[in-house]
Amino acid sequence: MGAEGLLIFLLVGLVAGWLASILVGGGGFGLVGDLVIGVVGAFIAGFLFPRLGISLGAGILGAIISATIGAVILLVILRLVRRA
Repeated sequence: MGAEGLLIFLLVGLVAGWLASILVGGGGFGLVGDLVIGVVGAFIAGFLFPRLGISLGAGILGAIISATIGAVILLVILRLVRRA
């Protein structure tokens, strides 16, 4: 992965983390927090979706949607763990 690919990956993670924090409720976690949530969400979606037979298409929009859904899953799990 070149510098351009890494920059796009980080941008997708940042947007996905920000969107997920808005969807789940909350003011966000700051730049670094949203980036981490989005990147981990992208890994969750990349692991989970193919096993479930889900494909949201290629391209940056599909990547943002997938990463956002993965980040929402992560945030919901984190909230459930905090309440337990």
